[in-house]
Amino acid sequence: MTDQKPKIEKNRISILGCGWLGFPLAQRLLASDITTKINGSTTSLPKLENFKAKGINGYLLELNPGFENESALTESFFNAETLIISLPPRAGKNGPGFYVKQMEAVISEVRKSPVNDVVFISSTGIYPELNRIVTEDDVDLPEQSASEDMVTAEVMAKSLRLEQTVTILRLGGLLGYNRIPGKYVTGKKDLTTGGIPVNYIHRDDAIGVIMKMLEDGLVNETFNIVAPLHPLRREIYETSCAQFGWKAPEFAVPEKEQDFKIISGEKLNRFYNYDFKFPDPVNFFYSLEDHEM
Repeated sequence: MTDQKPKIEKNRISILGCGWLGFPLAQRLLASDITTKINGSTTSLPKLENFKAKGINGYLLELNPGFENESALTESFFNAETLIISLPPRAGKNGPGFYVKQMEAVISEVRKSPVNDVVFISSTGIYPELNRIVTEDDVDLPEQSASEDMVTAEVMAKSLRLEQTVTILRLGGLLGYNRIPGKYVTGKKDLTTGGIPVNYIHRDDAIGVIMKMLEDGLVNETFNIVAPLHPLRREIYETSCAQFGWKAPEFAVPEKEQDFKIISGEKLNRFYNYDFKFPDPVNFFYSLEDHEM
């Protein structure tokens, strides 16, 4: 007798890591025709009340690095058609290899679940500074990457493609709302990175891309998700500081030419033709209060 997967609830989406990106994504999905049922996980008990108020089925799940809760709770969370994995690696806090072990636990649960589609949130931070335009094909193996654990996690997610559709999204620097670049550099002096082009994405567009993919259909592909334009950091810092009346940083000429990368989003355009709300990072929307959190 073979093990039977649990019966699925129609159109349910589970978001593993319902935080700065996942929580507003859940709210917008519930406001759309894509789904009426959202599971969202958090490691913070106080957030569960906020989830409930927004119509999200909240789950307190801790990956340390395996799931530290009753198996019935984990099984209930993974009872979904679509799983969105939005777990940022924290190598500085947990050490190398910890994120890979977390993903091993996640993949194990997916294999036992009725999940059909997986969206795995990765990062353009995996690309080394190649001093040119880079595409999804430039990094396919961990040893090619500036972030081996993240690429190892991608490879693990791809291993599900025999039974599930797995779309991997390599997001650029995620900004917008209260994530304001000028906030982190105001008043600083002798910055030498002002001449480097940026690879940013506004949260509204990150959410918009995910929703369009869910509407149009997921595919077994990897995509870079970045705004089409790549202005210099100097312009980004000065503009966002001016918007909030902060003192702009001062820049110095670097002793040697700075390494850079320009992330190509051409593949996303080819597959989905997404219309960016904020194509130019200079014009990203920011606010001191994040009304969606």
